[in-house]
Amino acid sequence: MEYLINTPVASIIFILTIATSIYAFNDHALYGKFMLHPYSVSRRDKLYTLITSGFIHADWMHLIFNMITFFSFGFALERYIGSLNFGIIYFVSLIASDIPSVIKHKDDMWYNSLGASGAISAVLFSCILFFPFSTMYIMPIPIPIWAIVFGPLYLVYCVYAAKQAGDNINHDAHFFGALSGLILTVLLVPGTIPGFLNQILAKVS
Repeated sequence: MEYLINTPVASIIFILTIATSIYAFNDHALYGKFMLHPYSVSRRDKLYTLITSGFIHADWMHLIFNMITFFSFGFALERYIGSLNFGIIYFVSLIASDIPSVIKHKDDMWYNSLGASGAISAVLFSCILFFPFSTMYIMPIPIPIWAIVFGPLYLVYCVYAAKQAGDNINHDAHFFGALSGLILTVLLVPGTIPGFLNQILAKVS
């Protein structure tokens, strides 16, 4: 209940994403309705999938990895920047991170993608600007990893995964989501860059 009161947007996104993804695991018809289909979107059809594709995942591992990352950074970010700013960053980045895929695959009728990858990346990199030295554990690494280190590693993994992909996961969206998150955060929250640089300088001095 405390989460719903203090971080309502992150709480609703978290619950809805898990519930919708699990439901889709058992109802494959939902994938057809919710997945991003660039061929259709580029022709101004199924535009809603720019949003709905972020609420379904390919499998349990995809869902768990994204939700662990979201839980680790999303709730803290909403508490720090406010629910409105958090909602703008999440949903604008969710859409913006899919646009390059729509352009790239606009003539490919058989291409679909899904997952909250772009929005999760936006949350992660937005959070890095405010808490670069917050830590999280990634199995099987037995030591805590700073957010400022985890972020680039996350993108490197996504670039690698994108080249290996055959799973409908929109790995390309991670990079564009991260970029969108950084830009929107700087625009929405005054003093973001000076605050980030001060933390870096304080750590290295």
